[in-house]
Amino acid sequence: MEEKRIFDYKVDENLEIMVLIKSAEVRVAKNGKKFIAFNFEDKSGTISAKFWDANDAIIQRFTAGKVVKLTGKREVYQGNPQIKIFRMFEVPNAPDISEFIQSAPLNVEAMENEIKDTLFEITVMPWNRITRWLLNKYHNQYFDYPAAKKNHHAFKGGLAFHSLSILRLAKAVANEYENVNKSLLYAGAILHDLGKVIELSGSIATTYTIAGNLIGHIVLLDEEIIKACQDLNLDPNDESILLLRHMILSHHGLLEYGSPVRPHILEAEILHNLDNLDASIQMINGAIDHTPQGDFSEKIFGLDGRSFYNPDKKGER
Repeated sequence: MEEKRIFDYKVDENLEIMVLIKSAEVRVAKNGKKFIAFNFEDKSGTISAKFWDANDAIIQRFTAGKVVKLTGKREVYQGNPQIKIFRMFEVPNAPDISEFIQSAPLNVEAMENEIKDTLFEITVMPWNRITRWLLNKYHNQYFDYPAAKKNHHAFKGGLAFHSLSILRLAKAVANEYENVNKSLLYAGAILHDLGKVIELSGSIATTYTIAGNLIGHIVLLDEEIIKACQDLNLDPNDESILLLRHMILSHHGLLEYGSPVRPHILEAEILHNLDNLDASIQMINGAIDHTPQGDFSEKIFGLDGRSFYNPDKKGER
């Protein structure tokens, strides 16, 4: 019989399960005592938990990236799923961490091939050369890293899968509107989040790097484009390069969301909206996957704390 995973357990059901510690943040409660805010992960998803009154020995034992045996109860707190911890043990000779990590629904080879094929559709040579240069430089990270620490596409291969999803949407939009510059839009879709390979630490126990916290992936990628120009003998202030840089710098849409400039060309506005669309759909689908029909999902932080309803589809029969 296959071992149950986190979201195989129902609310208020006791569980005994092996999980990966995805993150373990030490915090201080109102009573002045330390506690650990955990995120546990297995193939079914990620769920939070708190270990109260944690001493220094506990804090040092249960760190991100370790596999533990957990007994507890699945609960809901303020609309969000969590686990109430009863006991937790380190697992000697634990299974490979890959057994617990969520991965993109497409394998690396399939994503590689689709993106490589699209490179032939980027017919403006500076954009093509820069895109190829950056993909070659960060190939392994690009197809392995998540797209975020915990919001959207926060799984192994999520960065490439998110970029590929946007690329597919971009092709649909470009085919609908004749005046869209396909080369520019496709290059922006492929590259827009590549700075996350510098902003984030990797696909296991993902954290923000110092550069990620202090600079952020948007500006980090702009710097990488300039480095590519230097290596390829391109002028970073040529209009074609400025257009590509603008695609990256404006893709969050608003200054308060981290973009140093708002979109000022059609393709940048399209990229920004497709980025939001794909991220929103992935977050909603992820929540609905763990929501019974006829119920509302957990609150989604990245969507203003809104819950989403999973319709009771029995009426369709």
